[in-house]
Parts: sequence; C-alpha cells; structure tokens
Amino acid sequence: MSVSIRLATRDDVPAVLCLYAACGIDPPADAQQVAAASLHWDRLAAAGARVFLAEHEGQVLGTLTLYVLPLLAHGLAPEALVEDVAVDAAAQGQGVGRALMHHAMGVARGHGCYKLALSSNIRREAAHAFYDSLGFERHGISFVVPLQQEPLQ
Repeated sequence: MSVSIRLATRDDVPAVLCLYAACGIDPPADAQQVAAASLHWDRLAAAGARVFLAEHEGQVLGTLTLYVLPLLAHGLAPEALVEDVAVDAAAQGQGVGRALMHHAMGVARGHGCYKLALSSNIRREAAHAFYDSLGFERHGISFVVPLQQEPLQ
C-alpha cells in the first residue's frame, strides 16, 4: 500500500485519538478529552514533538510522535525518541508502520541524531518482531516508575 506521511495539525487530534483507542494505547476519547487534547497541542509543539500521520487516499491509517532531544553528552549530538506508534488494525502488515518509522529515522538523521530510541511493552511480541525487522537492536533495560497523573488543564 502506498502511503503519504505528513505532520499532523491540531485538526488531526480526533483522528490520532481514535488510532490510539483502536490500538489499545488509550480508551476511546469522549468530546471533553478531545477538546483537552486539542488544547494540549501547543504543549506538544513547545516540547519539540512532531506528530506524523500516515495516510492512504485521505484516510489516516497510522501515527507516531517523534522528539528530537538536545543533549550535552555524545559530542552534543541529539537523540531521537519515538512514542505512541499506532497503526489501524486493518492496515497492519501493509507497510504503514514501516513507512512511518523510516520517515522518523530520516528526520532523526537529518537532525544529526546519534540514535533513535523507543520502548515497547514486553508483551507486544509482534511489535518487537516489527522493530527487529527495521534494524532496531534490543538495548539495555527500561525502567518505569508510575506517577500519579493530574488532570490536564
């Protein structure tokens, strides 16, 4: 399947949230959550996030968020971080995720990043095989501490 990749806009927030729900990242969003996420868009941009969408014939099929993080280590080379990868179930296995990830890698290379990292839930074995196929290497151990979440304002 041929897909085009573009930067998402605030107007794409409902479609992105639908993808998150379809992939099990988040529960379905109600109107209030969509409105809050739309208001949150400027915070994402201020933090350097780039939300990319994969589309086929005008239909949004996948998304990911890419951060380019400036660092003091590694000769001042930045690091790229991918978060919130989601591909519509009907489009999985058709190259949508691969196109998104290759796009993210290209953007990261263009910013001089020394690596692109992501984390994946240990139970998502199909996702791990996908990342392996893209040339990702399993590296280190990931640690997480749950934090109490405050409602978005």
